[in-house]
Amino acid sequence: MSVVIVGGNDRMATRYKDICTESGCKSKVFTQMPADFENKIGSPDLVIVFTGTCSHKMLGSVKKHSVRSGTPVKHLHSSSASALKELLSQYAN
Repeated sequence: MSVVIVGGNDRMATRYKDICTESGCKSKVFTQMPADFENKIGSPDLVIVFTGTCSHKMLGSVKKHSVRSGTPVKHLHSSSASALKELLSQYAN
């Protein structure tokens, strides 16, 4: 399963990747909005948005990409490691 994480804390980016790897998922983490963001998302199985730390512009790009590709998007208000583990435990199995 491939996952794209949007938002979150810069210092936690490697921790997010480690949690995804432990859950058996490939991951991309975008804590800041890069150039050509919509194309860098790719075609994941799930997009996770940390709404507390995500810009409106990034969220708009995610929504637009989701409508075009049909990718499910899950929103988490908390950008903690435990919230990510809980969500991935529901989807990875």
